[in-house]
Amino acid sequence: MMVYPVKHSPLLRQPEHFIARDELKALVQKVTHNLVNIKDETGEFLLRLDDGRVIDTKGWAGWEWTHGVGLYGMYHYYQQTGDQTMRKIIDDWFADRFAEGATTKNVNTMAPFLTLAYRYEETRNPAYLPWLETWAEWAMNEMPRTDHGGMQHITLAEENHQQMWDDTLMMTVLPLAKIGKLLNRPEYVEEATYQFLLHVQNLMDKETGLWFHGWSYDGHHNFANARWARGNSWLTIVIPDFLELLDLPENNAVRRYLVQVLNAQIAALAKCQDESGFVAYAA
Repeated sequence: MMVYPVKHSPLLRQPEHFIARDELKALVQKVTHNLVNIKDETGEFLLRLDDGRVIDTKGWAGWEWTHGVGLYGMYHYYQQTGDQTMRKIIDDWFADRFAEGATTKNVNTMAPFLTLAYRYEETRNPAYLPWLETWAEWAMNEMPRTDHGGMQHITLAEENHQQMWDDTLMMTVLPLAKIGKLLNRPEYVEEATYQFLLHVQNLMDKETGLWFHGWSYDGHHNFANARWARGNSWLTIVIPDFLELLDLPENNAVRRYLVQVLNAQIAALAKCQDESGFVAYAA
C-alpha cells in the first residue's frame, strides 16, 4: 500500500484549525447564555442620574453599546449557522426594549440599530422602520458636533464637549451607513464616510499606526495620549465592515485610504502581541 508523504508540505497537508467548529459553536452558545442572563442583583453597576433615572448598564435588559455589540455578534453567528434560537434572542431584545419605550439618544444607544437594520432588511417588519428612520435622522442632523463637524461622543451621563472617540465609528457611524444603504439615503453614507476620514485625522497616531482613544478640540490634544487596546479593537472591526458595506471599487480613493490605515494599525498591533499572540495592551 502506497502512503503518500504530505504532512511536511504546506500545500498538501490538512490545514490545522485553531478550534473545531463544534467546539466553537458550544463556546459561542455558552457565552451567549451567560450574556443574556446577566442581572445586576446588587445594584453595584447601576448608573444613577440626577433627573431620577436609574440605568442598568450591565443587565441584558438594558440599552447601551454593550447590547449593540452583543446583538451584532449574535446576528453574524445567526447568519453563519442559521441558529433560530439566536435569531429569537435578537428579535426578543428589540421587542422588549421597544415595548418599554425609547431611551435617550446618544452615541452608545445608537449601537443596536446596526443589527436592527439587518433584521429589517431580512424581515421588512414595518414596526422596525420608524425606529430606523428616527434614530438615523437624529445621528445625521441633531447629534451634537465638534468643530469641523465631528460627531461629539455624547453618552448617557456625559456631554463630552468637543470630544471625538474611537468608539463612535462602531457605535453610531456604522449604523448610520447601514441605514443609509438600506433606505437609499446616500447623504447618510456620505456623512459616515466623512466621519471616518475626520476620525483618522484626529485619532490615528502617525508615529506608531495605533489609535489614540480620543481627541478634544477644546485644547487640541489626545487626552493622555493613551493608545487603548479596546479602542483600537473597534477600528480593527469597523473599518473592514464599513468597506464591505460600501462595496467600493478597488481603486476608490476612500477604500484605498482606509485599507492602508487598517494595515498600518494591524502591523502596529502585531508588535504589541505577547508570545501567545494575545495583545495585552496597545501602549
